[in-house]
Amino acid sequence: MISRSESLAGRVALVTGATGGIGSAICRSLAAAGARVAVAYRHDAEAAEALARSLPGPDHAWFQADITESAQLDRLAAEITRRYGTVDVLVNCAGTTRFVPHADLDGLDDALIDDIFRTNWRGPFATLRALRPRLARDGGGVVINKSSISAMSGTGSNVAYCASKAALNTMTVSLARALAPAVRVLSICPGLVDTDFIAGLDPAWRQEQVARTPLGRLTRPDEIGEAVVAAATLTAATGTTIVIDGGRLLA
Repeated sequence: MISRSESLAGRVALVTGATGGIGSAICRSLAAAGARVAVAYRHDAEAAEALARSLPGPDHAWFQADITESAQLDRLAAEITRRYGTVDVLVNCAGTTRFVPHADLDGLDDALIDDIFRTNWRGPFATLRALRPRLARDGGGVVINKSSISAMSGTGSNVAYCASKAALNTMTVSLARALAPAVRVLSICPGLVDTDFIAGLDPAWRQEQVARTPLGRLTRPDEIGEAVVAAATLTAATGTTIVIDGGRLLA
């Protein structure tokens, strides 16, 4: 039996949005499973370098790319090809949102809607489009889209965010069908994840969220990382959604 520390030995994993609380946990889990991790970031080169250097194992690196700019994604694909030759695991973790009450239709203005869909839906699609030749080169590539239970519950930071994640899940199904058998495509749907950002919010609000979660606690970032490793290594799965939410959809 292959141990967790060997399950992705030698594989190349590219993670977008890698410097965030969830993205960095995903990078650490992939590296712990033996992968060579390409840390993709938009702005913070210092954080990306520090993350890559902190990961266990050899041959990690960091690359700049704005996933809303296709020319930058083409450059990223060329840099990944020069460095590694291929990509075995693509994790689309980059995303954006802003809190707007669902009843505040005027507060959800056109510019914010466009930014959310450009980042949360078009960005993952464009990233996969740019990297598809590298993913399919040896067969067995896998794409893991970090979505959200907001796609199913219709509750979340704003209406457009929920809709963008629902669109991402539908894209997962469509592309899983279109790219099989060379590339598998899956969605990971967290609930509320206990990142440093969440820990810094109003303690009473956080405790209310814990109370509304059937398992009695929020999901840890490392548990999302473990789910990504599982999705990358369970090779019979494609076109499906994996919910990691402590049972919040049940409440």
